[in-house]
Amino acid sequence: MTVTVPATSANLGPGYDSLGLALDLRDELTGEVISTSSTTGGRTLEVTVEGAGEGTVPLDESHLVVRSMRAAFEIIGKQPAGLRLHCHNRIPHARGMGSSSAAIVGGLVLARALVAGGELILDDDTLFQKAAEIEGHPDNVAPAFHGGFTIAGDDDGFFAVRTAVDPRVSVVVFVPATGVETKTARGLLPETVPHSDAAADAGRTALLVAALSDAPEHLHRATRDFLHQEYRRPAMPESLALVDELRADGIAAIVSGAGPTVLAFSSGVESAETTKLTARCPEGWACHALSVDMDGVRIL
Repeated sequence: MTVTVPATSANLGPGYDSLGLALDLRDELTGEVISTSSTTGGRTLEVTVEGAGEGTVPLDESHLVVRSMRAAFEIIGKQPAGLRLHCHNRIPHARGMGSSSAAIVGGLVLARALVAGGELILDDDTLFQKAAEIEGHPDNVAPAFHGGFTIAGDDDGFFAVRTAVDPRVSVVVFVPATGVETKTARGLLPETVPHSDAAADAGRTALLVAALSDAPEHLHRATRDFLHQEYRRPAMPESLALVDELRADGIAAIVSGAGPTVLAFSSGVESAETTKLTARCPEGWACHALSVDMDGVRIL
């Protein structure tokens, strides 16, 4: 079986740990139950990786896709003795584009698809709960699974609500050559913030939901963040400098997730606005003009 799963951007400025957007840049995972291979811990496992993470990610049971597949097999009650996995990764690692959520969601869905009747045992809600549990928070997991624009959180269990996205909305992502680990970025955040900042952020978050739904002309104001981006500047000064530069020119630019990728909203992948944006990519960075992915994880 083969599944594809999209990149995601969380926070989107003010929506810290709650808002997420699926982007049309996809990892492709192919799994197969096999009978012979090298044995690892009493199980037969073959893992190959091409693209992002090739030569650096582990190729054993500690691989995040494998761990997620094992978690799904455990719930279903069917652990295959032999497993072959091939990952074609297009989502950059440690760049704030949801590579870990893509691995988790993709692994869970792939494992379920490999078991006859797997959906009857592991339904979508249980799968989403397990994905968020493995990741630790649902903001990237939700759009990776559901697609589109999601609002997610944890209130007596993880939840996610998918809401509308204006068809005029697209994005340009500027990806630095080096990454920042999420743990490092989170470690820079203070334990408390001023009440005025929290109130301002709440207002911007509400406006952002409306702006993305059907009023993209308000995206610049709606993406102003007060809670996390400035605190993270020491870990990604070039990224925040680019955000400052773009916002000074009226462009709705934010740090994608925990960074260091910069995301700027645009008005269509083929638009003149997008062409002008891609021309502003810093030297040595990668740039992608992407539409919003409305499908989420898919079985091919």
